[in-house]
Amino acid sequence: MKNIKYLGLGFIIALSTVALSSVAAAQTPSSTPDQSSLGDYARKVRKDPSAKAKPKVFDNDNLPTNDKLSVVGPPPAGDASGTPAAADNKDKDKDAAAKPAAPADDEQAKKKAVWKGWQDKLTSQKDAIDLASRELDVTQREYQLRAAAMYADVGNRMRNSTQWDKEEADYKQKIVDKQKALDDAKQKLDDMKEDARKAGVPSAMVD
Repeated sequence: MKNIKYLGLGFIIALSTVALSSVAAAQTPSSTPDQSSLGDYARKVRKDPSAKAKPKVFDNDNLPTNDKLSVVGPPPAGDASGTPAAADNKDKDKDAAAKPAAPADDEQAKKKAVWKGWQDKLTSQKDAIDLASRELDVTQREYQLRAAAMYADVGNRMRNSTQWDKEEADYKQKIVDKQKALDDAKQKLDDMKEDARKAGVPSAMVD
């Protein structure tokens, strides 16, 4: 009776063992394909970068309206100093716009040169007037001194009346000539001033 009981228990244990082995065997094959698939997929991702998930692209339909956009990427192309290309282009445009001003500067420089020429001419003419005025003054003084000496000595005047008459005529003619030279110089200066004004010379340089 005991032997039958032990045999029955051993049979039950054997059946349980076979059943568990079958379940384990059934589970093992099912998990192998999954692990193999995951490994293959990982190797494929490493070898082929295009297989990675594509980044999300924003357009007018899905662009967020409430959140602030954060732009990530390299700065705009520019020069070595870090100046953006747009700013560099603006600077170039400004330089290009400033270049046509060069002829105007040249024209202004030419005008100033012409004005300076007129100013030099006027200054030279003023110097000529000063010289003519001094020469006239010296001649008048000489005549006055010579006449005073001659008329002071009646005897000398009577003895040298002919010589004095000639000298007096010469002095008077010199005075007339020098006065005319002075007047002509002044008139020439006035004419030059008028021509300078017509040429556009500023009044400060004319007077």
